[in-house]
Parts: sequence; structure tokens; C-alpha cells
Amino acid sequence: MLYYNNMVFLSVIIPAYNEEKRLPRTVRAVHEYLVRQNYSYEIIVSDGGSTDGTRELVVSLGKEIPGLSLLKVENKGKGYAVRTAMLKAQGEFRVFMDADNATTIDHVERMFPKFKEGCSVVICSRDMKGAVLAVAQPWWRRLLGDIFNLKVQVVSGLWGYWDTQCGFKGFTARAAEDIFSRAVIDTWAFDVELLVIAKKKGFRVAEVPATWMNDPDSKVKFSGMIAMFFEILRIRMNIWKGVYEK
Repeated sequence: MLYYNNMVFLSVIIPAYNEEKRLPRTVRAVHEYLVRQNYSYEIIVSDGGSTDGTRELVVSLGKEIPGLSLLKVENKGKGYAVRTAMLKAQGEFRVFMDADNATTIDHVERMFPKFKEGCSVVICSRDMKGAVLAVAQPWWRRLLGDIFNLKVQVVSGLWGYWDTQCGFKGFTARAAEDIFSRAVIDTWAFDVELLVIAKKKGFRVAEVPATWMNDPDSKVKFSGMIAMFFEILRIRMNIWKGVYEK
């Protein structure tokens, strides 16, 4: 394991809420990949008030997995859990990924060349050339997703981003500290807000294709899409009010 100026090279944040069943497989997969790399790392599970055994599980895994830590946060939503962990992380580069391992940790290999080119934010996309959906979604769900994403672009101004919601995104330390310190959305639309702030602050954003495995136990429901749209309207209001300029 190599260290760069006594800093952590890569921070991996995994937000979790009642994930005792899926989390062990994901954490072990992340560790097994990172332990083979020639850079230092940390794995932070940001738990938003789980009521099952998630927290105890992470503490137990920490005894066998160096670099794994548990961050206990309030139950305010995925966005809050990610934001809190990103601002506490020490990595020169910082990524967050889903607890179900839908997009695997080796996607950082697609991100690093973009960072080297000068990009500050790199996001995985399931809707670009080279992307692979290991389990195809029904046509009606894809159509619904495209219509919804078009609405996101119109309201938020993120033209050309057809997948703002893939749960694997990376940031340089500087971008993470600037963007997440300005973010205020705690739940569904936090990904959109991050990109809006990145765009307004002049950070270069790049997309890389994702290989995505749809989890049949996914917790995202249609009601979540409705709630997300109202949050996007809130983001538009925040833009008008200059909230992200402070």
C-alpha cells in the first residue's frame, strides 16, 4: 500500500440504511479490490440511523478489514449520509457507491484517466455508449426514466445528462469540499444538486459508462420519483435565490 504525502489516496463512501443483508458482500468486494492496488484507501460506511444490525455488522467487519470505519449520522436521507461522509473523508479522490454493489468499485479505473485530464467530477452513466445493463429493465420503465430525465434537464439546466442518478460518482478532494459544503438536499435529488453546483462553480464534469446490475430488491419506487421532482423544483428555486453562490 503506497501513501502519497501521508494522505489517503482514495476514499470510498457507502451510504447505508438497514443494509445488514446486502452490505457484507459489498464491503468485502470493495476491500478485495482495493487491497490489490498500490495506493492507500479508506472505506466509510455512512449509516443513517439503521434499526437493524447494520451498525454492529460494520463494527464487526472492521476487525477483519483494515481501513473500514463506521460513520453514524442522523436519519435524514441518502444525500445527507453521503454529504457528511464526503466532508469527513481524507482521500485525494473520493467516490460514493450504493450498498447493493450495483456499480462495482473497479469503475474507479474508468474515472482516474478523466481526473488525470483535469476533470474534477466524474460520474458513471447507464445511458451512454459503452454502458452495460446486466439485467435489462422493461421497456416501459426505460421510457418512464427517459421522460423523467428530460424533465430533470429542463428544470435543472443539466442539458445532456441522461443519467444523473447512477449511484457511483467521484470527486477530487477540492471539488468534494466545495460542492458538498454548499449542498442542502438530503434525499432523492441530491445527485442532481451536486451536478448543478459543480456546473455553477466551473468544475469540469465527465461521464464514463457504467456496468450496472439491477437489484430486484431495489428500494426506489415511483413515489420516490415524484418526491424527487419536487426536490428538483426546490433546486431551481435555490438557483434563483443564489443559495449555491454563498
